[in-house]
Amino acid sequence: MNTLSIGKIRGLQQIAGPEGIFSMCAMDHRGSLESQLCDHENPDTCSRKMTDFKLELCEALAPQASAVLLDPIYGAAQCIVRNLIPKTCGLLVSLETTGYKGTRFSRETNLVNGWDVAKIKGMGASAAKMLVYYRPDLNEVTNRQLGLVREISAKCQLHDIPFLVEPVSYPLEKEMAEKDGFARAKPQVVIQTAKDMTSMPVDVLKAEFPADIGFVSDDGELLRFCEKLNTASTKPWVILSAGASFESFLKEVELACRSGASGFLAGRAVWQEAVGMTDPSALHKFLTTVAADRLKRLTEAADKFATPWYKKLGFSEHDLGDITQDWHSSYGEPL
Repeated sequence: MNTLSIGKIRGLQQIAGPEGIFSMCAMDHRGSLESQLCDHENPDTCSRKMTDFKLELCEALAPQASAVLLDPIYGAAQCIVRNLIPKTCGLLVSLETTGYKGTRFSRETNLVNGWDVAKIKGMGASAAKMLVYYRPDLNEVTNRQLGLVREISAKCQLHDIPFLVEPVSYPLEKEMAEKDGFARAKPQVVIQTAKDMTSMPVDVLKAEFPADIGFVSDDGELLRFCEKLNTASTKPWVILSAGASFESFLKEVELACRSGASGFLAGRAVWQEAVGMTDPSALHKFLTTVAADRLKRLTEAADKFATPWYKKLGFSEHDLGDITQDWHSSYGEPL
């Protein structure tokens, strides 16, 4: 059985629903949103537009989510001071910058300057999240990315806050040169990545769907890939939307949760169309009706099929570990 510190238990409780299922909404997008929302001839207005959009997202969707994921630049503190995150909704805050260093075939994660796990803990967030560009087959780059995950894992242990890791795969040059090359490679890449990441002291794996559903259409085969992902992951895992359409992502959530996932972390699949809306009333209506209903439907699917996070770790709902009477005297000491 796994063991969890008391701060990590509390953080995981805060980002999960009452039954231990994650129904989380991602709003930490930066580069992709800046390219659509910002006027590059008038960059001074960019920050305001980005923050206003995230405030709209949070106000409409946080009440429907078990947690929201926000960035430290445009969203996290702003949504707190506007009182837009309900007490029933956890807060995850990202550590990485948008984009990557290296080449498109050898990507490495950058962290936000002046930002760290201690500050995420200090602001009262429930958990820290880091996106990691990752291919398990790149030797030195792979080792450096794994080293970064170990480094952040240690800091999250030090500050007793849950750590969600989001490995994102990408095609290598040889796969770009072959028709459907990356689609064929993706299942093994995602499954091996889950094994690599959860061998370290992370708390939740934010996993890609382990197949391209445009390339693999048989539900039985898709379910088998998800079951292999569940076996590979020794920690609770959630499925990420990765730019999928809503209907495609709903199917992915159902298949993943039937296979052992503990829920989802959805972004653009829920609110994508809102990015191009310039009429404030139309934007508000879309987010509070269509987007909110999408999040509700995803939550219903997860609640029906998903495995509570604590069961994946071998715990029961009312027994998440052993506590001695003098636990407080050694709490916070180095592990």
